[in-house]
Amino acid sequence: MSVNPWWAPWALNYLIEPLMRSLKMQTPSLAAMKAGDRALDICCGTGALVLHLAQMNLFACGIDMDPRVIKVAENKRARLGLENASFQVANALHLPFEDSFFDYASISMTIHENPRTERDVIISEMKRVVKKEGALVFIDYKVPLPKIPSSYTSKIVEIVAGKEHNQCFKDYMQQGGLDEILRKNNLQSRKTGELGPLTITITPNAPL
Repeated sequence: MSVNPWWAPWALNYLIEPLMRSLKMQTPSLAAMKAGDRALDICCGTGALVLHLAQMNLFACGIDMDPRVIKVAENKRARLGLENASFQVANALHLPFEDSFFDYASISMTIHENPRTERDVIISEMKRVVKKEGALVFIDYKVPLPKIPSSYTSKIVEIVAGKEHNQCFKDYMQQGGLDEILRKNNLQSRKTGELGPLTITITPNAPL
C-alpha cells in the first residue's frame, strides 16, 4: 500500500470527509448495524465513520497506516469522550485482529488506490476478521464514472495524488470497479447507495 502525501491529513479532514459524510452515514442503515455490534473501518482517515458508529453505541475501531491521521482521529475521540471507539496504526494487508472478531468491516476510497493483487489481499483480510454472518462495506468510484462535474474533479484529484495513485485508479476502472472485484473474490452485492461519482456496496461475508 502506498503512503499518503504530506497534505493528506488536512485534505482528509477538511475536504474529502465532509464530501463523503452523507454517503458514509448511509452505512449503518444499509448494513443493518445495531447497538452492541463490533465494526472495523479500514483506512479510516480522521475517523468520521468510526465516531459516528460509536455514537450509535457500536464498538467501533479504525485503522490507518498514516500515524498523522490516526492522531487527528484520536484527538476527536478524546474530545467526544467515546470509550467505545478506538484507533490504531495498522496495515490493511495484515489486519492485527483475530478471525471472526467483527460483525462488520468497511473500507472507503482505498480499493482503487492499490494494485490488483493487493486489492484481493485486503478483501481476504476483511473476510477473515468478520464473522460469517456479518457483512463487508465498500465505498469507492462507480464504473463507468457518471458524466458529472464531480467525476472530472475526482480524475484531477487522482492525478494530483501522484503517478502510482493514478495508475491504480486507471487499472481499477479498467478492471470494472467494485462489481467485478467482488465477483473475483466470491462476494455478491446485497445493497447499494450512491452519491455523485461514488457508490456504497454492502455484501454478506459469505461465498456466492
